[in-house]
Amino acid sequence: MTWLNPDEVRLDDLLTVLKDQTDATDYPLAERIEQQVPVYDAARLRAADPRTVQSEFVRAFGAGPGIVVLKGAFGNEVVDATTAEYNRLIDEQRRSGTAAGDHFAKPGANDRVWNALEKLAVGAPSVFAAYYANDLLALVATAWLGPAYQVTSQVNVVNPGGEGQTVHRDYHLGFQSDEVAAQYPAHVHGLSAVLTLQGAVAHCDMPVESGPTLYLPHSQKYELGYLAYRRPDFSEYSVEHHVKLPLEKGDVVFFNPALFHAAGSNHSTDIKRMANLLQISSAFGRAMESIDRARMASAVYPVLLELAQNDPVAVGNVIAATAEGYAFPTNLDRDQPIGGLAPQSQADVLRQAVAETWSPEQLDRALTEHAGRRRTH
Repeated sequence: MTWLNPDEVRLDDLLTVLKDQTDATDYPLAERIEQQVPVYDAARLRAADPRTVQSEFVRAFGAGPGIVVLKGAFGNEVVDATTAEYNRLIDEQRRSGTAAGDHFAKPGANDRVWNALEKLAVGAPSVFAAYYANDLLALVATAWLGPAYQVTSQVNVVNPGGEGQTVHRDYHLGFQSDEVAAQYPAHVHGLSAVLTLQGAVAHCDMPVESGPTLYLPHSQKYELGYLAYRRPDFSEYSVEHHVKLPLEKGDVVFFNPALFHAAGSNHSTDIKRMANLLQISSAFGRAMESIDRARMASAVYPVLLELAQNDPVAVGNVIAATAEGYAFPTNLDRDQPIGGLAPQSQADVLRQAVAETWSPEQLDRALTEHAGRRRTH
């Protein structure tokens, strides 16, 4: 199958996939299988052969349930010091009157710190170093992605009474609309899941009532999942049949980004449920050469205006070869998605300029402003 058809999305097909059961014999290093999820003790993993551990992780993320839990991966002292810095960042956001939105939840009720990685490194480098020196984080990331991976992190706090997220898949294709995702061939749908690894470090104890992330084990194996998760019947099924594992401070959950999941609603009265969401990327998601595409866009723009009068298809092809067509990476504090999951790309700016016949000066200003929103400082 070359293309995945949204019209072929069927809940029954997902249910067939979900008949798979997690076999404990496949995960001999796990302490137990809890609600289909292998649960590991960090001390035992650190004493085991690294390659054997990594093989189990790869099996779990791919052919298995798509998720593992590592108990006690981070020490309390390291977590508490980092939590204090994250709370400082959240307080600064509140004092400045800024509120960070969420891709899959209503903005405002909870707290989110975008680019927490850089902000922690700049604001508290010793705390950053102690936190990211974690050996198990490196072991898991290398298992799924290989060496030279890139870490990003976003802090998410679901406050008492705060609503969780809608069920979703994650970056890359999980951040595209159904229409855009359907434009990618089937093999790219499979590729998306091996380009990133998701993780969540518990920065406080998370009993079930506090709304720890809900998961649908084995759902990453449903081929049409990136076209399905927004469907009401899929969302309703996920909410009714999800797994929600209580966590303790310092525990970490790692999972395949194609796993159906969502941050849960916090039904507690006094727990500010904080997690550091790790999105770790493969080294292979970047181009070979550095190119000043804004400079190219300015140079080509007069030609595009002329071409648009006779051949709009050619205009689209030239824009695709000229401007950056992908919205990420960006600074989500300043460049937040408007009316969708992804902010405007550089190519979107250029397309808008051609459609609205901007002056060259207007385009240059828009490109400069677009680049400015993406800078971190």
